[in-house]
Amino acid sequence: MFSFSAILPEIFVLVMACSILLLDLFVIENRIAIYRLAQLTLIGAFALTVPLFDKIPLLAFSGHFMLDNLALTLKLGAYVLTFFVFLYAYDYLRLQHIKLGEFYVLGLFSLLGMMVLTSAGSLLTVYLGLELLSLPLYAMVTLLRDSKLTSEAAMKYFVMGALASGMLLYGISLMYGMTGELILMHVAEASIGMNLVNQSIMGLGIALIVVGIAFKLGAVPFHMWIPDVYSGATTATVLFIASTSKLTAFALAVRLLFNTFGVFFEEWQPMLLILGVLSLIVGNVVALVQTNIKRLLAYSTIAHMGFVLLALASGSLGAGLFYILTYGLMAVAGFAVVIALSRAGYEAQEISDLKGLNRSHPWFAFLIMLLMFSLAGVPPLVGFYAKFVVLDAMIKAGLTPFAIIAVILSVVGAFYYLRIIKVMYFDTSDAQALPQFTPNKPMRVALSINSLAFLALGLFPGALLSYCFWVFA
Repeated sequence: MFSFSAILPEIFVLVMACSILLLDLFVIENRIAIYRLAQLTLIGAFALTVPLFDKIPLLAFSGHFMLDNLALTLKLGAYVLTFFVFLYAYDYLRLQHIKLGEFYVLGLFSLLGMMVLTSAGSLLTVYLGLELLSLPLYAMVTLLRDSKLTSEAAMKYFVMGALASGMLLYGISLMYGMTGELILMHVAEASIGMNLVNQSIMGLGIALIVVGIAFKLGAVPFHMWIPDVYSGATTATVLFIASTSKLTAFALAVRLLFNTFGVFFEEWQPMLLILGVLSLIVGNVVALVQTNIKRLLAYSTIAHMGFVLLALASGSLGAGLFYILTYGLMAVAGFAVVIALSRAGYEAQEISDLKGLNRSHPWFAFLIMLLMFSLAGVPPLVGFYAKFVVLDAMIKAGLTPFAIIAVILSVVGAFYYLRIIKVMYFDTSDAQALPQFTPNKPMRVALSINSLAFLALGLFPGALLSYCFWVFA
C-alpha cells in the first residue's frame, strides 16, 4: 500500500537537504542563509509530522514502513535535538573555519536515516535506515581535514561502525534465513513454535543484533570508539552523535528486540543486564580520572547508556524512552558548554578551564551547575527522575540486586560531576588560562532554555513521564 502522507516528512527533509547542498555549491555565499534554511527544514518537518498522530497506526509500502506513537515521538525528539545542535554549532563552525554547508547537509541526511529507521517495518528498512544514518556521521567526523587527531577518530569510528553494521547485517540474514520473511511482524509470527535447532540459530542472530545495538548505544565492551571520537572529532559533530543518534539506537532496540523477538525475552534479557552493569562500572569508574571535559562526558555517556540498557532489560519501555529523551537534552547542553567556552583557534577542553567561572560569568556557571546536578541525578532535576523510574522498573521486574548496583555506581559517578562544580565555584581562576568567550545571543538564550528545562522537567515530570508510558500502552 502506498501512503504519500506517511513519508511526507522524509520526502521534505530529503528535498531540502539536496536543495541546500546545491545552493551552497552554486548560489548562496551567505553562511547564515544556509543555517536558516537548515533550521527551517527542521521546523517544516516538525509541522508535517505532528498531524500524522491522527493517522496512526499506519503501514505503508507493503509493511516496510510503519507509523506508530514511538516513531512519531522519536522523530519529534530528533527534530528538537537537531535544532539545538545546529544552533549551538553555527558560531563554532564559523570560528573554526569549517564549511557550514557540509555540516548541515550531512546532518540532515543523517537525520533522514534516523527518521527511516524509527519507522522501519522490515529488516531491510532497518538496515537501510541504519546505513543512511551512519555514513554521513563518518564524514562529519572528518570535517577538520588537517587534524591528525580528527583523522584518527574518523578511522576508528568507521572501522568499528563497519564491524558493528556487519554483525547486525549477519544477524538479520540469519533471521531471514530461518523465517523467510522480511516484515518484522511476519518474522515475529514465524519465530513462534520453532524447533530446537532453529531456535539456536535464532539465538545466534539475536546475539549479533544485540552487539549492533550495543555499539550504537556505546555500551561496554563495544564502547572503545566513544572516548576517541568524542575527544578527536569537532565538538559540533560530537553534539550530534551524543544526542540525536542515541534516540535511533533506542528505536533499533525496541523494533528488533521487543516488537520482533519479544518471545525470546528470556534469551536476550541477560545480555542486556550484563552490558548495562558493565557500562555503569566502566563509565563511572574511568570518568573519575578524566581531566578532559569531552572525554569525561564520553565516559558519562557510557554510564548513562547503561541505565537505558537496564530499563530495556526490565521490560519498561516507557522508563527507557523517558531516560533517552531527557538524556538527549542533557547531552546537547553538555557539549554546548564546550562550544561556548571556545573561541577562534582555541577549544576549551580541560576542566581547569572552568576555574573561577562563577566570578566572571555567574549565570553561565549556574547553568552548568544545573546540568551537572541533573547528570548526577540530584533532585529535583530531571536526571534524578530519569534514574528513579528506571530503578523502580527494575525493582518491579525482580532485578533488585542490579538496582542496588546501579545506585552505588551512580553515587560513585556523582563525584566527577561535583568536581566540575567545585572547580567553577571554589577554585581560583588563572587570568591567562581563563578563556574569553562571548557566545552569541541566540546561543545564550537557547542554552538557558535548555538548562532550565532540566529544572522545569524535574519539578513537573508527570506530563512527559505519563506520555512516555502512553506511547507503549
